[in-house]
Amino acid sequence: MGQVICIANQKGGVGKTTTAVNLSAALAVANKKTLLVDCDPQGNATTGMGIDKSSLEQSLYHALIGMAESQDLVINTEIDTLCVLPAKMELIGAEIELIESDHRETALKKALAALVSDFDYLVLDCPPSLSLLTINAMTAATAMIVPVQCEFYAMEGLGQLFNTIRRIKGSLNPRLGIAGILLTMFDSRTNLSNQVADDVLGHFKDVVFKTRIPRNVRLGEAPSHGKPIVLYDKTSTGAASYLNLAKEVMAFG
Repeated sequence: MGQVICIANQKGGVGKTTTAVNLSAALAVANKKTLLVDCDPQGNATTGMGIDKSSLEQSLYHALIGMAESQDLVINTEIDTLCVLPAKMELIGAEIELIESDHRETALKKALAALVSDFDYLVLDCPPSLSLLTINAMTAATAMIVPVQCEFYAMEGLGQLFNTIRRIKGSLNPRLGIAGILLTMFDSRTNLSNQVADDVLGHFKDVVFKTRIPRNVRLGEAPSHGKPIVLYDKTSTGAASYLNLAKEVMAFG
């Protein structure tokens, strides 16, 4: 059975999609069969893997509402061991259509059930909110990664997120664990980045990844080329960081 990793933080701009795309690719080049699941209606993870959303007839939305089988939606990528379950804006409708369902929090878990045994890792990219889609991802996951941007207000909202995680563990998914907090956009030259890192370590030292994702121009450029960083520039510091993160993730549980 594959490990299902949810990448979530209700704050926007913290590097969730960058992490989902590049961690998935890093796991895949480590010869782990990996599925990137785009759970965000913006579909940025789908675009970041070079998939033209406008060409898609069906997406994760159709699996969630029972109109398609999830295994029929999986798309291959340039990396043989990496596949994508794509999303586009129609996914926002799933929240509305599921709201009256008695099983609204477990729709994603049900949709992924047929895929879990086919992959070593399933990486779920979440929207920047504690929405029903994010709750679904947490309910389906075996582990969570929480990206935290090394900038002002980094700690804001983390308490709310961890309260939500506790509620999910208590009611919907007792097996959910914290793989780690990931410090992103880290710049060792600035006092602010170092202060944020110290603050996060002070509050959550037992669950912070050793790997820190740096501010890196090549990481920023890669999505516009539809490639993860290990394909766009495997010699960059961004690529090295995500390869190191993959090693830490593979060592988790």
